Amino acid sequence: MTSGLWELVLKGVWTTVQLLVFSGLLATAVAFVVGIARTHRLWIVRFLAGFYTEVFRGTSALVMIFWVFFVLPVAFGWQLVPLWAGTLALGLTYGAYGTEIVRGALNAVDPAQQEGGVALSFTPWQRMRLILLPQAIPEMIPSFCNLLIELLKGTALVSVMGMGDLTFSANLVRLALQQSAEIYTYILLIYFVIAFALTRLMRGLEKKLKAGIGKGPVSTESKRGQTVGVGGGVS
Repeated sequence: MTSGLWELVLKGVWTTVQLLVFSGLLATAVAFVVGIARTHRLWIVRFLAGFYTEVFRGTSALVMIFWVFFVLPVAFGWQLVPLWAGTLALGLTYGAYGTEIVRGALNAVDPAQQEGGVALSFTPWQRMRLILLPQAIPEMIPSFCNLLIELLKGTALVSVMGMGDLTFSANLVRLALQQSAEIYTYILLIYFVIAFALTRLMRGLEKKLKAGIGKGPVSTESKRGQTVGVGGGVS
């Protein structure tokens, strides 16, 4: 390929990375807010959170992108640029999947931990912030890693809006060169490299978080003379 075509592909990579970061941040925020709401003591809060989850988890991300980009301007006169339309559609859709990860991890925490917070007269928010989330978040990381990689692959859907992401740029190069095998092999490798980097990053984060709550790997020699404390910590 010529330098001009490579520049087009690199611009597509940058657009894909931006979309991944922005929609990933939105999906994470949505997942935690709605996921925590699904464990709320009030039934109406749980119902609304569950309704959102079922609606966005049960609809197509591609159709949601069409709806945000093409229907919103007609229905409400609210036009978003392709980057923000893609961010909103993908963030809300994949955030719905993330809510179940958060809810499941919170429910998996030993009930005795919750009871301990009640015994210490912690408010519900204090129990969530100081007891439940620190133990649940490390368990969410592997599932969130998978979801993030799925989101990376889902960013290719924004090409239907004419947005110059990696997939859209690759298609333009293919039309220019009439060489499908070469260009799409390059694109597969680029997606793989980004996904591999995300996996290593998330694994490092998981190890760091688990080490912070006493769940990191401990050698046999270091275990001698240590006692296990409340919450899995060692002293």
